[in-house]
Amino acid sequence: MIIGHLNALPLAGLPPVLRAILERPDCSLTALIARDDGRWQPQGCPWFCHIGPAQTQPQAERHTEYHYLYADIQVVLAGEETIRAGMQSVAQVGDEERKPDLWIATGAQHPVSITLRSGDFAVFLPGEPHQALCAVNAPMTVRKAVFKVPRALLEV
Repeated sequence: MIIGHLNALPLAGLPPVLRAILERPDCSLTALIARDDGRWQPQGCPWFCHIGPAQTQPQAERHTEYHYLYADIQVVLAGEETIRAGMQSVAQVGDEERKPDLWIATGAQHPVSITLRSGDFAVFLPGEPHQALCAVNAPMTVRKAVFKVPRALLEV
């Protein structure tokens, strides 16, 4: 897990491929906020991004997820959320694959809790569990950009 702010990328310690994505002018906080909701994939790029609203919920109501094929870069554009995370695999036989490469873990405990606000981001590498969209004080709608970066780009 890596955390940072889009306006302070040199401080985040990102792998070069992830930093290169977030340093693109069309991935600046201003550009992402101005972009329409939906899937966005710049021409010729192997990564893509989903932008749109999501509802936070009490922590007890949120699932823990992980991915094998993609890294997530989750950027809060408006609102705030808490993300709970761990650095050890929670994958078990029988975990539900709710969508392609969206695995749901049950009973996961997380030692890390971070609160993200506009411009803040968290990176979850393949296999890293995370429980996103936990309400900070009360449930609210947040607007996020979630980049999906193929694992193969990180292994070059």
